[in-house]
Amino acid sequence: MASPAPRRNRVCKRAVVRRTERITPHMIRVVLTADEFVDNGTTDHYVKLLFGKPGVEYPQPLDMGVVRETYPSEQWPTMRTYTVRSFDAETHELTIDFVYHGDEGIAGPWAAAAKPGDVLWFNGPGGAYGPDEAADWHLLVGDESALPAIGAAVEQLPAGARATVLVEVEDETEEQKFGGSGEVDVKWFHRTASNAARGDGLVAAVEALEFPAGDVQAFVHGEAGFVLRIRKNLFEDRGLPRDRVSLSGYWRLGKNEDGWQAEKAETARKERETA
Repeated sequence: MASPAPRRNRVCKRAVVRRTERITPHMIRVVLTADEFVDNGTTDHYVKLLFGKPGVEYPQPLDMGVVRETYPSEQWPTMRTYTVRSFDAETHELTIDFVYHGDEGIAGPWAAAAKPGDVLWFNGPGGAYGPDEAADWHLLVGDESALPAIGAAVEQLPAGARATVLVEVEDETEEQKFGGSGEVDVKWFHRTASNAARGDGLVAAVEALEFPAGDVQAFVHGEAGFVLRIRKNLFEDRGLPRDRVSLSGYWRLGKNEDGWQAEKAETARKERETA
């Protein structure tokens, strides 16, 4: 009789809260010490954060292999995906920005209550995008969920690199300042200033934008609805090469991450079956 397959090691990485900062009314910055984080060189690098269920004690270090084998599924930690705003390899400071809407959700309330010494477990990073120095100009488009990646990309642009940045936020109080030495034109769109649907301003701005001559590298991330609409403009209307565009629906209006990930998985399954 064959021996059972050995359990995969799923030990997570450990980070400890160093400090927090409310950078806008609805954005909380959490700076952690993460000795095990390995920078992969992208500016959209993301981590999978694990939030334990209240009252449940987990193995230390957190091993998701053990958890899945020995705990009922309702006690498994909740996983949420967040983009890394920055990482300092010398100090091991890992900075993550959380959108906060009161008691809504899991990660936002955790960030609001976080204090120095709190432990956060994570997996990753993943990611694939970084500004290409060979591009003649850059287009970066997104909402609040994409701000960490957009900020990281802008600040990594080489001196003189040209970029057009289009960002939708709630209102003027949610605007952020970026560092860096590129020639960056940032335009903010405020949802409270119009009756337009989420992302309409971004879609209209991209459709109306007169693209400069030369090679463009585009980054469009955020709510899945407007990302899909801009995708059509970039690929079908403008004919941009697929390898020059980074697209990702981080979330979908009306769904939490679990529901959105399940929807994406089902869509991918159907596409495989019809291929």
